Amino acid sequence: MPEAPTIDTGNTAWLLISSAIVLLMTPGLALFYGGLNRSKGVLNMMMMSFSSIGLVSILWLFYGFSVAFGDDKGSVIGDVGQYLGTKTFMAETDLWGETGIPLYVFMAFQMMFAVITVALISGAISDRAKFSGWLLFAFGWATLVYFPVAHWVWGGGFIGAKLGALDFAGGTAVHINAGAAALALALVLGKRLGWPREAMKPHNVPMVALGAGLLWFGWFGFNAGSELTADSTTAIAFLNTQVATAAAVLGWLVVEKIRDGRPTLVGASSGAIAGLVAITPACAFVAPWAAVLLGLVAGAVCAVAVGLKYRLGFDDSLDVVGVHFVGGWIGCLWIGLFGTSTVSSLVSDEGLFYGGGVTQLGVQALSALIVTVYSFVVAYLLGLAIEKTIGFRVTAEAEVDGIDIAEHAESGYDLSPTAGGGSGGAFAMAGIGTSAPAGEGKAAPVEPAEPVSEKVAG
Repeated sequence: MPEAPTIDTGNTAWLLISSAIVLLMTPGLALFYGGLNRSKGVLNMMMMSFSSIGLVSILWLFYGFSVAFGDDKGSVIGDVGQYLGTKTFMAETDLWGETGIPLYVFMAFQMMFAVITVALISGAISDRAKFSGWLLFAFGWATLVYFPVAHWVWGGGFIGAKLGALDFAGGTAVHINAGAAALALALVLGKRLGWPREAMKPHNVPMVALGAGLLWFGWFGFNAGSELTADSTTAIAFLNTQVATAAAVLGWLVVEKIRDGRPTLVGASSGAIAGLVAITPACAFVAPWAAVLLGLVAGAVCAVAVGLKYRLGFDDSLDVVGVHFVGGWIGCLWIGLFGTSTVSSLVSDEGLFYGGGVTQLGVQALSALIVTVYSFVVAYLLGLAIEKTIGFRVTAEAEVDGIDIAEHAESGYDLSPTAGGGSGGAFAMAGIGTSAPAGEGKAAPVEPAEPVSEKVAG
Protein backbone atom coordinates (compact mmCIF):
# COMPACT_ATOMS: atom_id res chain seq x y z
CA MET A 1 0.00 0.00 0.00
CA PRO A 2 1.37 3.44 -0.88
CA GLU A 3 2.01 5.75 2.02
CA ALA A 4 -0.69 8.33 2.70
CA PRO A 5 0.40 11.91 1.96
CA THR A 6 1.56 13.77 5.02
CA ILE A 7 1.45 17.43 5.96
CA ASP A 8 4.63 19.41 5.43
CA THR A 9 4.67 21.54 8.56
CA GLY A 10 7.28 23.97 7.25
CA ASN A 11 5.43 24.74 4.03
CA THR A 12 2.14 24.92 5.90
CA ALA A 13 3.50 27.35 8.48
CA TRP A 14 4.94 29.56 5.73
CA LEU A 15 1.64 29.70 3.85
CA LEU A 16 -0.36 30.40 7.02
CA ILE A 17 1.93 33.37 7.75
CA SER A 18 1.70 34.50 4.13
CA SER A 19 -2.10 34.29 4.25
CA ALA A 20 -2.24 36.44 7.37
CA ILE A 21 -0.01 39.19 6.02
CA VAL A 22 -1.83 39.19 2.67
CA LEU A 23 -5.04 39.81 4.62
CA LEU A 24 -3.27 42.73 6.34
CA MET A 25 -2.80 44.27 2.90
CA THR A 26 -6.50 45.12 2.62
CA PRO A 27 -6.61 47.24 5.81
CA GLY A 28 -3.33 48.72 4.52
CA LEU A 29 -5.09 49.53 1.27
CA ALA A 30 -7.91 51.13 3.26
CA LEU A 31 -5.39 53.42 4.96
CA PHE A 32 -3.61 54.18 1.68
CA TYR A 33 -6.81 55.00 -0.17
CA GLY A 34 -8.30 56.74 2.87
CA GLY A 35 -5.34 59.09 3.20
CA LEU A 36 -5.40 59.90 -0.51
CA ASN A 37 -9.09 60.75 -0.30
CA ARG A 38 -10.68 63.98 0.88
CA SER A 39 -11.52 64.08 4.59
CA LYS A 40 -15.29 64.12 4.08
CA GLY A 41 -15.18 60.77 2.30
CA VAL A 42 -12.40 58.93 4.12
CA LEU A 43 -14.65 56.51 6.00
CA ASN A 44 -16.71 55.58 2.96
CA MET A 45 -13.46 54.90 1.11
CA MET A 46 -12.16 52.68 3.90
CA MET A 47 -15.53 50.94 4.26
CA MET A 48 -15.29 49.70 0.69
CA SER A 49 -12.10 47.82 1.57
CA PHE A 50 -13.38 46.42 4.86
CA SER A 51 -16.69 45.38 3.31
CA SER A 52 -14.74 43.49 0.64
CA ILE A 53 -13.15 41.41 3.40
CA GLY A 54 -16.57 40.50 4.73
CA LEU A 55 -18.37 39.85 1.46
CA VAL A 56 -15.71 38.18 -0.67
CA SER A 57 -14.52 35.87 2.12
CA ILE A 58 -17.98 34.32 2.35
CA LEU A 59 -18.43 34.10 -1.42
CA TRP A 60 -15.02 32.43 -1.71
CA LEU A 61 -15.93 29.80 0.87
CA PHE A 62 -19.28 28.88 -0.65
CA TYR A 63 -18.44 28.81 -4.35
CA GLY A 64 -15.57 31.09 -5.32
CA PHE A 65 -12.82 28.60 -4.56
CA SER A 66 -14.65 25.89 -6.49
CA VAL A 67 -15.05 28.14 -9.54
CA ALA A 68 -11.40 29.19 -9.44
CA PHE A 69 -9.63 25.99 -8.41
CA GLY A 70 -12.10 23.17 -8.89
CA ASP A 71 -11.48 20.55 -11.55
CA ASP A 72 -11.36 22.24 -14.94
CA LYS A 73 -14.56 22.31 -17.01
CA GLY A 74 -13.94 23.33 -20.60
CA SER A 75 -10.89 25.48 -19.74
CA VAL A 76 -13.16 28.31 -18.55
CA ILE A 77 -14.46 27.38 -15.10
CA GLY A 78 -13.84 25.01 -12.23
CA ASP A 79 -16.24 22.40 -10.93
CA VAL A 80 -18.66 24.61 -8.99
CA GLY A 81 -19.84 21.81 -6.74
CA GLN A 82 -16.45 20.34 -5.91
CA TYR A 83 -15.75 22.35 -2.76
CA LEU A 84 -19.17 23.97 -2.46
CA GLY A 85 -19.23 25.46 1.02
CA THR A 86 -16.81 22.70 2.12
CA LYS A 87 -19.81 20.83 3.46
CA THR A 88 -17.72 18.55 5.68
CA PHE A 89 -14.34 18.75 7.35
CA MET A 90 -11.46 17.92 5.05
CA ALA A 91 -9.38 14.87 5.92
CA GLU A 92 -5.71 15.20 6.84
CA THR A 93 -4.90 13.58 3.52
CA ASP A 94 -6.68 16.34 1.57
CA LEU A 95 -3.58 18.27 0.54
CA TRP A 96 -2.97 20.72 -2.29
CA GLY A 97 -0.94 18.98 -4.97
CA GLU A 98 2.50 17.83 -3.90
CA THR A 99 3.11 20.73 -1.53
CA GLY A 100 2.15 18.94 1.68
CA ILE A 101 -0.17 21.86 2.51
CA PRO A 102 -3.73 21.20 3.73
CA LEU A 103 -6.36 22.19 1.22
CA TYR A 104 -7.94 24.60 3.71
CA VAL A 105 -4.69 26.57 3.98
CA PHE A 106 -4.39 27.00 0.23
CA MET A 107 -8.06 27.99 0.13
CA ALA A 108 -7.46 30.64 2.79
CA PHE A 109 -4.37 31.98 1.02
CA GLN A 110 -6.18 32.42 -2.26
CA MET A 111 -9.17 33.92 -0.42
CA MET A 112 -7.01 36.89 0.56
CA PHE A 113 -6.15 37.49 -3.11
CA ALA A 114 -9.82 37.58 -4.02
CA VAL A 115 -10.54 40.04 -1.21
CA ILE A 116 -7.92 42.63 -2.12
CA THR A 117 -8.56 42.39 -5.87
CA VAL A 118 -12.15 43.54 -5.36
CA ALA A 119 -11.07 46.24 -2.89
CA LEU A 120 -8.55 47.68 -5.37
CA ILE A 121 -11.34 48.77 -7.73
CA SER A 122 -12.92 51.09 -5.16
CA GLY A 123 -10.19 53.73 -5.42
CA ALA A 124 -11.46 54.82 -8.83
CA ILE A 125 -14.91 55.84 -7.57
CA SER A 126 -14.28 57.56 -4.26
CA ASP A 127 -16.54 60.36 -3.01
CA ARG A 128 -19.49 59.52 -5.24
CA ALA A 129 -20.62 55.87 -4.98
CA LYS A 130 -23.51 54.57 -2.90
CA PHE A 131 -22.36 51.93 -0.48
CA SER A 132 -25.26 49.65 -1.42
CA GLY A 133 -24.31 49.99 -5.09
CA TRP A 134 -20.71 49.12 -4.27
CA LEU A 135 -21.69 45.96 -2.40
CA LEU A 136 -23.90 44.80 -5.25
CA PHE A 137 -21.13 45.49 -7.75
CA ALA A 138 -18.54 43.69 -5.62
CA PHE A 139 -20.80 40.65 -5.44
CA GLY A 140 -21.40 40.58 -9.19
CA TRP A 141 -17.84 41.32 -10.29
CA ALA A 142 -16.25 38.78 -7.95
CA THR A 143 -18.69 36.13 -9.17
CA LEU A 144 -18.60 36.86 -12.89
CA VAL A 145 -15.04 38.11 -13.31
CA TYR A 146 -12.51 37.41 -10.59
CA PHE A 147 -13.42 33.79 -9.83
CA PRO A 148 -13.43 32.69 -13.51
CA VAL A 149 -10.31 34.73 -14.38
CA ALA A 150 -8.42 33.17 -11.47
CA HIS A 151 -9.30 29.80 -12.99
CA TRP A 152 -8.18 30.90 -16.46
CA VAL A 153 -4.80 32.00 -15.12
CA TRP A 154 -4.02 29.64 -12.21
CA GLY A 155 -6.67 26.94 -11.99
CA GLY A 156 -6.09 25.03 -15.21
CA GLY A 157 -8.01 27.34 -17.53
CA PHE A 158 -7.08 28.35 -21.04
CA ILE A 159 -4.80 31.32 -20.26
CA GLY A 160 -2.36 29.40 -18.12
CA ALA A 161 -2.77 25.81 -19.31
CA LYS A 162 -3.46 26.36 -23.02
CA LEU A 163 -1.86 29.67 -23.97
CA GLY A 164 1.05 29.19 -21.59
CA ALA A 165 0.84 32.70 -20.15
CA LEU A 166 2.80 33.26 -16.93
CA ASP A 167 1.53 35.20 -13.95
CA PHE A 168 3.33 34.21 -10.78
CA ALA A 169 1.31 36.18 -8.22
CA GLY A 170 -1.39 38.24 -9.93
CA GLY A 171 -0.30 40.84 -12.46
CA THR A 172 -3.01 39.71 -14.86
CA ALA A 173 -5.51 38.06 -12.54
CA VAL A 174 -5.35 40.81 -9.90
CA HIS A 175 -3.99 44.15 -11.11
CA ILE A 176 -4.91 44.29 -14.80
CA ASN A 177 -8.23 42.71 -13.89
CA ALA A 178 -9.02 45.28 -11.19
CA GLY A 179 -7.60 48.20 -13.20
CA ALA A 180 -9.82 47.50 -16.19
CA ALA A 181 -12.88 47.29 -13.93
CA ALA A 182 -11.87 50.53 -12.21
CA LEU A 183 -11.75 52.34 -15.56
CA ALA A 184 -15.19 51.00 -16.46
CA LEU A 185 -16.74 52.18 -13.18
CA ALA A 186 -15.09 55.59 -13.44
CA LEU A 187 -16.79 56.01 -16.81
CA VAL A 188 -20.17 54.78 -15.56
CA LEU A 189 -20.25 57.02 -12.49
CA GLY A 190 -18.75 60.05 -14.21
CA LYS A 191 -16.63 62.82 -12.76
CA ARG A 192 -16.75 64.13 -9.22
CA LEU A 193 -18.41 67.51 -8.86
CA GLY A 194 -15.79 70.16 -9.47
CA TRP A 195 -13.22 67.80 -11.02
CA PRO A 196 -10.75 68.71 -12.44
CA ARG A 197 -11.19 72.43 -11.69
CA GLU A 198 -10.97 71.98 -7.91
CA ALA A 199 -7.84 70.65 -6.27
CA MET A 200 -8.76 67.37 -4.58
CA LYS A 201 -5.59 66.71 -2.64
CA PRO A 202 -4.87 63.87 -0.18
CA HIS A 203 -6.17 64.86 3.23
CA ASN A 204 -3.69 62.81 5.33
CA VAL A 205 -0.27 62.11 3.86
CA PRO A 206 1.10 60.21 6.90
CA MET A 207 -1.87 57.83 6.55
CA VAL A 208 -0.94 57.32 2.90
CA ALA A 209 2.63 56.40 3.87
CA LEU A 210 1.43 54.06 6.63
CA GLY A 211 -0.89 52.29 4.23
CA ALA A 212 1.88 51.96 1.65
CA GLY A 213 4.20 50.51 4.29
CA LEU A 214 1.64 47.89 5.31
CA LEU A 215 1.07 47.00 1.67
CA TRP A 216 4.81 46.67 1.08
CA PHE A 217 5.12 44.39 4.12
CA GLY A 218 2.15 42.25 3.12
CA TRP A 219 3.34 41.97 -0.47
CA PHE A 220 6.13 39.59 0.57
CA GLY A 221 3.41 37.10 1.45
CA PHE A 222 1.58 37.99 -1.74
CA ASN A 223 4.56 37.29 -4.01
CA ALA A 224 6.90 34.93 -2.16
CA GLY A 225 3.94 33.08 -0.68
CA SER A 226 2.66 32.29 -4.16
CA GLU A 227 5.38 29.66 -4.51
CA LEU A 228 3.42 27.87 -1.73
CA THR A 229 6.54 26.05 -0.58
CA ALA A 230 9.68 27.42 1.05
CA ASP A 231 12.43 26.93 -1.53
CA SER A 232 14.84 28.78 -3.81
CA THR A 233 12.01 30.18 -5.94
CA THR A 234 10.49 31.67 -2.80
CA ALA A 235 13.83 33.34 -2.13
CA ILE A 236 14.11 34.96 -5.57
CA ALA A 237 10.49 36.13 -5.46
CA PHE A 238 11.11 37.70 -2.04
CA LEU A 239 14.31 39.45 -3.09
CA ASN A 240 12.89 40.69 -6.39
CA THR A 241 9.86 42.11 -4.58
CA GLN A 242 12.13 44.26 -2.42
CA VAL A 243 14.57 45.53 -5.03
CA ALA A 244 11.94 46.25 -7.68
CA THR A 245 9.85 48.24 -5.21
CA ALA A 246 12.86 50.18 -3.97
CA ALA A 247 13.81 51.06 -7.54
CA ALA A 248 10.25 52.12 -8.34
CA VAL A 249 10.29 54.62 -5.47
CA LEU A 250 13.38 56.20 -7.03
CA GLY A 251 11.89 56.13 -10.52
CA TRP A 252 8.73 57.93 -9.42
CA LEU A 253 10.69 60.55 -7.44
CA VAL A 254 12.96 61.31 -10.40
CA VAL A 255 9.90 62.01 -12.56
CA GLU A 256 8.42 64.24 -9.84
CA LYS A 257 11.67 66.17 -9.51
CA ILE A 258 11.93 66.73 -13.26
CA ARG A 259 8.26 67.49 -13.79
CA ASP A 260 7.27 69.33 -10.60
CA GLY A 261 10.56 70.46 -9.13
CA ARG A 262 10.06 68.65 -5.81
CA PRO A 263 9.76 65.00 -4.75
CA THR A 264 6.86 64.17 -2.41
CA LEU A 265 5.99 61.53 0.18
CA VAL A 266 2.79 60.78 -1.70
CA GLY A 267 4.92 60.20 -4.77
CA ALA A 268 7.29 57.88 -2.90
CA SER A 269 4.34 55.93 -1.54
CA SER A 270 2.69 55.69 -4.95
CA GLY A 271 5.99 54.68 -6.52
CA ALA A 272 6.29 51.83 -4.04
CA ILE A 273 2.84 50.55 -5.00
CA ALA A 274 3.70 50.82 -8.70
CA GLY A 275 6.82 48.73 -8.16
CA LEU A 276 4.95 46.13 -6.13
CA VAL A 277 2.30 45.85 -8.82
CA ALA A 278 4.80 45.51 -11.65
CA ILE A 279 6.98 42.87 -10.00
CA THR A 280 3.99 40.74 -8.99
CA PRO A 281 3.62 38.70 -12.19
CA ALA A 282 7.37 38.52 -12.85
CA CYS A 283 8.89 38.10 -9.38
CA ALA A 284 9.95 34.47 -9.91
CA PHE A 285 10.68 34.72 -13.62
CA VAL A 286 13.36 37.45 -13.82
CA ALA A 287 16.84 37.92 -12.39
CA PRO A 288 17.34 40.55 -9.65
CA TRP A 289 19.04 43.01 -12.03
CA ALA A 290 16.01 42.81 -14.33
CA ALA A 291 13.74 43.34 -11.32
CA VAL A 292 15.58 46.57 -10.51
CA LEU A 293 15.20 47.75 -14.10
CA LEU A 294 11.52 46.81 -13.99
CA GLY A 295 11.04 48.87 -10.86
CA LEU A 296 12.70 51.93 -12.34
CA VAL A 297 10.60 51.71 -15.50
CA ALA A 298 7.35 51.03 -13.64
CA GLY A 299 7.90 53.88 -11.18
CA ALA A 300 8.66 56.37 -13.94
CA VAL A 301 5.98 55.23 -16.39
CA CYS A 302 3.23 55.04 -13.77
CA ALA A 303 4.18 58.52 -12.51
CA VAL A 304 3.51 59.79 -16.02
CA ALA A 305 0.46 57.57 -16.58
CA VAL A 306 -1.50 58.96 -13.63
CA GLY A 307 -1.72 62.26 -15.49
CA LEU A 308 -3.42 60.70 -18.50
CA LYS A 309 -6.83 60.97 -16.83
CA TYR A 310 -6.67 64.75 -17.20
CA ARG A 311 -5.90 64.45 -20.91
CA LEU A 312 -8.47 61.72 -21.58
CA GLY A 313 -11.15 63.14 -19.29
CA PHE A 314 -11.99 60.20 -16.98
CA ASP A 315 -12.04 60.71 -13.22
CA ASP A 316 -10.08 57.81 -11.72
CA SER A 317 -10.05 59.34 -8.26
CA LEU A 318 -7.05 57.57 -6.70
CA ASP A 319 -5.22 56.48 -9.86
CA VAL A 320 -6.10 52.80 -9.91
CA VAL A 321 -5.75 52.78 -13.69
CA GLY A 322 -2.46 54.66 -13.77
CA VAL A 323 -0.83 52.45 -11.13
CA HIS A 324 -2.47 49.03 -11.12
CA PHE A 325 -3.59 48.70 -14.74
CA VAL A 326 -0.48 50.23 -16.29
CA GLY A 327 1.89 48.65 -13.76
CA GLY A 328 0.24 45.26 -14.26
CA TRP A 329 0.71 45.46 -18.02
CA ILE A 330 4.38 46.43 -17.64
CA GLY A 331 5.07 43.52 -15.31
CA CYS A 332 3.17 41.08 -17.49
CA LEU A 333 5.15 42.04 -20.60
CA TRP A 334 8.44 42.09 -18.68
CA ILE A 335 8.34 38.29 -18.47
CA GLY A 336 8.51 38.09 -22.26
CA LEU A 337 11.30 40.66 -22.40
CA PHE A 338 13.53 39.49 -19.56
CA GLY A 339 12.19 36.15 -18.39
CA THR A 340 14.76 33.57 -17.27
CA SER A 341 14.42 29.95 -16.20
CA THR A 342 12.65 29.19 -12.94
CA VAL A 343 10.25 26.71 -11.44
CA SER A 344 6.88 27.50 -9.91
CA SER A 345 4.81 24.92 -8.11
CA LEU A 346 1.77 27.11 -8.68
CA VAL A 347 2.22 27.44 -12.45
CA SER A 348 3.68 24.05 -13.21
CA ASP A 349 3.47 20.68 -11.53
CA GLU A 350 6.04 19.23 -13.92
CA GLY A 351 9.01 21.41 -13.04
CA LEU A 352 9.19 22.90 -16.53
CA PHE A 353 11.59 25.75 -17.18
CA TYR A 354 10.23 28.95 -18.65
CA GLY A 355 11.99 31.82 -20.33
CA GLY A 356 11.31 35.02 -22.22
CA GLY A 357 11.35 35.62 -25.95
CA VAL A 358 9.17 36.96 -28.74
CA THR A 359 6.69 34.10 -28.53
CA GLN A 360 6.30 34.44 -24.77
CA LEU A 361 5.97 38.21 -25.13
CA GLY A 362 3.09 37.72 -27.54
CA VAL A 363 1.43 35.22 -25.21
CA GLN A 364 1.78 37.63 -22.29
CA ALA A 365 0.25 40.48 -24.30
CA LEU A 366 -2.64 38.32 -25.49
CA SER A 367 -3.46 37.11 -21.98
CA ALA A 368 -3.42 40.66 -20.62
CA LEU A 369 -5.64 41.85 -23.48
CA ILE A 370 -8.20 39.07 -22.92
CA VAL A 371 -8.50 39.88 -19.23
CA THR A 372 -8.62 43.63 -19.93
CA VAL A 373 -11.51 43.36 -22.38
CA TYR A 374 -13.49 40.83 -20.37
CA SER A 375 -13.17 42.66 -17.06
CA PHE A 376 -13.91 46.08 -18.59
CA VAL A 377 -17.02 44.93 -20.45
CA VAL A 378 -18.54 43.00 -17.55
CA ALA A 379 -17.74 45.77 -15.04
CA TYR A 380 -19.23 48.43 -17.32
CA LEU A 381 -22.44 46.46 -17.83
CA LEU A 382 -22.72 45.67 -14.12
CA GLY A 383 -22.15 49.28 -13.14
CA LEU A 384 -24.65 50.53 -15.71
CA ALA A 385 -27.29 48.02 -14.57
CA ILE A 386 -26.86 49.10 -10.94
CA GLU A 387 -27.02 52.78 -11.87
CA LYS A 388 -30.23 52.28 -13.86
CA THR A 389 -31.94 50.25 -11.11
CA ILE A 390 -31.08 51.04 -7.49
CA GLY A 391 -28.70 53.88 -8.41
CA PHE A 392 -24.93 53.78 -8.05
CA ARG A 393 -24.05 57.44 -7.62
CA VAL A 394 -25.03 59.51 -4.59
CA THR A 395 -26.98 62.74 -4.93
CA ALA A 396 -25.16 65.98 -5.64
CA GLU A 397 -26.12 67.22 -2.17
CA ALA A 398 -24.59 64.18 -0.48
CA GLU A 399 -21.43 64.55 -2.54
CA VAL A 400 -21.00 68.19 -1.62
CA ASP A 401 -21.87 67.80 2.07
CA GLY A 402 -19.80 64.65 2.47
CA ILE A 403 -20.48 61.05 1.57
CA ASP A 404 -19.46 59.82 5.02
CA ILE A 405 -22.39 61.54 6.68
CA ALA A 406 -24.85 60.70 3.90
CA GLU A 407 -23.97 57.01 3.65
CA HIS A 408 -22.75 56.09 7.13
CA ALA A 409 -23.87 58.83 9.55
CA GLU A 410 -20.36 59.26 10.87
CA SER A 411 -17.29 61.34 10.18
CA GLY A 412 -13.62 60.54 10.25
CA TYR A 413 -12.67 63.79 11.98
CA ASP A 414 -15.11 65.41 14.39
CA LEU A 415 -14.30 69.09 14.83
CA SER A 416 -17.63 70.02 16.40
CA PRO A 417 -17.68 71.75 19.82
CA THR A 418 -19.15 68.60 21.40
CA ALA A 419 -16.29 66.37 20.23
CA GLY A 420 -15.16 64.00 22.96
CA GLY A 421 -18.12 64.88 25.17
CA GLY A 422 -19.95 61.62 25.71
CA SER A 423 -22.64 61.17 23.06
CA GLY A 424 -21.23 63.90 20.83
CA GLY A 425 -18.37 62.95 18.55
CA ALA A 426 -19.01 61.93 15.01
CA PHE A 427 -22.75 61.59 15.52
CA ALA A 428 -23.08 65.23 16.54
CA MET A 429 -22.17 66.18 12.99
CA ALA A 430 -24.96 63.96 11.69
CA GLY A 431 -27.48 65.37 14.15
CA ILE A 432 -28.10 62.09 15.95
CA GLY A 433 -27.25 60.65 19.32
CA THR A 434 -27.23 64.09 20.98
CA SER A 435 -29.08 65.76 23.82
CA ALA A 436 -31.73 67.36 21.63
CA PRO A 437 -35.32 67.20 22.93
CA ALA A 438 -37.10 64.00 21.96
CA GLY A 439 -38.55 64.05 18.48
CA GLU A 440 -36.48 66.89 17.11
CA GLY A 441 -33.73 64.63 15.73
CA LYS A 442 -31.02 67.27 15.93
CA ALA A 443 -28.40 68.48 18.33
CA ALA A 444 -29.17 71.21 20.80
CA PRO A 445 -27.66 74.57 19.89
CA VAL A 446 -24.21 75.20 21.24
CA GLU A 447 -23.19 78.56 22.62
CA PRO A 448 -20.47 80.14 20.49
CA ALA A 449 -17.05 80.03 22.03
CA GLU A 450 -15.40 83.26 23.13
CA PRO A 451 -13.27 84.60 20.27
CA VAL A 452 -9.57 83.99 20.71
CA SER A 453 -8.83 87.67 20.12
CA GLU A 454 -11.03 88.68 23.08
CA LYS A 455 -9.35 86.12 25.35
CA VAL A 456 -5.96 87.53 24.44
CA ALA A 457 -7.17 91.10 24.88
CA GLY A 458 -8.61 90.23 28.30
